[in-house]
Amino acid sequence: MANARQKIQSLCQSTGQSSIELVANFGRGTLFILGVLSATPSALLRVDLLLKQLYVAGVQSLPIILMAGLFVGMVLSLQGYNVLVDYNSEEAVGTMTALSLVRELGPVVAALLFAGRAGSALTAEIGLMRSTEQISALEMMAIDPLKYIYAPRFLAVLISLPMLTLLFTALGILGGYLISVGWLGVDEGAFWSQMHSHVDWHDDVMNGIIKSVAFALLIAVIALYQGFNAIPTSEGVSGATTRTVVHASLGVLALDFMLTTLMFN
Repeated sequence: MANARQKIQSLCQSTGQSSIELVANFGRGTLFILGVLSATPSALLRVDLLLKQLYVAGVQSLPIILMAGLFVGMVLSLQGYNVLVDYNSEEAVGTMTALSLVRELGPVVAALLFAGRAGSALTAEIGLMRSTEQISALEMMAIDPLKYIYAPRFLAVLISLPMLTLLFTALGILGGYLISVGWLGVDEGAFWSQMHSHVDWHDDVMNGIIKSVAFALLIAVIALYQGFNAIPTSEGVSGATTRTVVHASLGVLALDFMLTTLMFN
């Protein structure tokens, strides 16, 4: 009887402690996000810092985005052709490739790659700054870390990911063209005309851009907060980096489902 009472008491204590930590983390995260958002307008005036972070987050992510987009488009067109040819509709492979990339695969795959490459790098960089007390040194010199460190990186992610998504989609369509027209023999005019007549700027392209902006906001918040909240040790920084990739990837997939439901009913 005593052992059962102790187990129940221990369970209640662990549940209560976990609930308190959850609420505390939520409150800390909300205050951090509000602070970053309030510091974002001032970061626009620091063009040098913003350009540096655009290079780190955007330009250095460009090779993997371009290569992935090209190969994804090739695979899409090859798989789509093998299905459509059975129905004598192989000319529609351009439409299928473009819609798949513009609506779903472009924003989602680009965001997943960006989270794994740039998101993890942001968390590791900020976590290292905390472990070496660089952020504390800035505060001692009356320099606001939100304006000097977090806001430029936040803006860089918001700007970089939508542009990378467009490049990913463009390279994917090019890869689909190379496979469909150059290898499988699909008529070039039919490839482009079908795509032009079925891909809508508002319903397809703009919805994809909106998705990429939402994914960029999610990745930026998760990456920066994990770095901000990282334990200042090597193990703590590595754990925060891992959580960034896992949480951002799952968040992108969940958010994609919700946005798709709203956009396409």
